[in-house]
Amino acid sequence: MAATAVRYLRSAGAPTAMDAPARHRRPALRTVRDDERAPAVDGAEFRRVLGHFASGVTIVTALDEDGPTGFACQSFASLSLDPPLVVFMVARTSTTWPRIAQAGRFCVNVLGAEQGELCRAFAVSGADKFAGVAWDPAPATGSPRLPGAPAWVDCVISAVHTGGDHLIVVGRVEALGTAADAAGTAGKSGAAEDPATAEGGPLLFHQGRFGRFSPR
Repeated sequence: MAATAVRYLRSAGAPTAMDAPARHRRPALRTVRDDERAPAVDGAEFRRVLGHFASGVTIVTALDEDGPTGFACQSFASLSLDPPLVVFMVARTSTTWPRIAQAGRFCVNVLGAEQGELCRAFAVSGADKFAGVAWDPAPATGSPRLPGAPAWVDCVISAVHTGGDHLIVVGRVEALGTAADAAGTAGKSGAAEDPATAEGGPLLFHQGRFGRFSPR
């Protein structure tokens, strides 16, 4: 049928892909020569140098048919204001990511300065990370929202891109808030503020160690 269509177009004088001018044809592909390859970068050196970049720390959570799941993530950032998008990166080898992908939604819990141990617990592969950890469902997706987190961002997965040995996950923000918002609401109702949600600054990660922000 395709050949018949081509013959008809030619008889009618219409151009076809086979008749396209040379300037529109796809260029010939070739392999990259050894002398054109980028210089190899040692993995340990890459980690050492990039470790000088201080970042915040989050726990990305989701809820699937098997229950709550999550992992510690420092590669998180805002991406777009209109529409509201955020992004995080996850290793292709992650055992948690397939569950988040299946859920199709997630909640980013931004950690506070006193939550280093919680972060370590969620950084262990294969463990029951939610053992003894309380949580409540985020309002839009039902993904686990962790108590004491200074801020949370509730999202649905918008896109996933490849990035070397990691995946780049884009989330569309459906709801978000801070512990200060909840404390303000509790204060108006006369309830006592949970000390775990009191502002103590963000949890930072720098050169393989946790730290805190000291304002000047």
